[in-house]
Amino acid sequence: MVHRMKNTPQMTDRRALIRNRTRADHDKGMFLQEAALEEVQDRLTLVNKAFTKVAIVSAFPDLWRRLAPQADIISDEDVLELAQGTYDLVVHAMCLHWANDPVGQIIQCRRALKADGFFLSVSFGGQTLHELRASLAEAEAKITGGLSPRVAPMGEIRDLGAILQRAGLALPVADAAPLKVTYETPWHLMRDLRSMGEANALAGRLRRPTGRQLLMRAVDVYIDAFMEDGRIPATFELIFLSGWAPDSSQPQPLRPGSATTRLADALGADETPLKD
Repeated sequence: MVHRMKNTPQMTDRRALIRNRTRADHDKGMFLQEAALEEVQDRLTLVNKAFTKVAIVSAFPDLWRRLAPQADIISDEDVLELAQGTYDLVVHAMCLHWANDPVGQIIQCRRALKADGFFLSVSFGGQTLHELRASLAEAEAKITGGLSPRVAPMGEIRDLGAILQRAGLALPVADAAPLKVTYETPWHLMRDLRSMGEANALAGRLRRPTGRQLLMRAVDVYIDAFMEDGRIPATFELIFLSGWAPDSSQPQPLRPGSATTRLADALGADETPLKD
């Protein structure tokens, strides 16, 4: 079990996050969750393995239960309610970007897997909402002379991929699927973020409403810098992480010096000795 130190700085205000998710619009605000679900379903069809005991870490259980109706749905608390060595599939569904300790989350998922069990995660990556972040930062810097936390600092694919190895998963894979959504105005984007339950829940956020002057300046910056064909683009990057609980049946790397075939012979190439 992973225990959080009391004095560890927290990125996410859990109470605000739960409040935002409770206010999400389950009819109109779930389109990115649904896109992620469809992609996860497609990826699992490519895995040559039958999954009989499944856990899904999700903030929206009704939607993600479609993946496996008999799955155990787990809340994305800092300490996950996952029994060790129980599951042959654990899916971390669209909430890793809010985790105070993403490494700890994946380690807990790995420990919950049986030998040769499969882990698959989908979450927002570092390119998500880069247009909005840049616009807010420029507007706030010009009006107040400083910056405040407004969008969660989502991980880059290289960093997230490294977490898989740190968590002890075998055959790790990390890849990204960028999605571009267009809106009539930046106001429509901000309204959609609230509908998704993805509004600002950072622990270090300002606790007073953002002033209208700043928002209007950010909207103007957004339009001037990013408008395409009369529409406002917003990038959402989905990052997929996968790996296996180690098992002796999996392919193993050869020990250094154990090769029995020269590389030049395998490639059908001439070998040129190096000078001393």
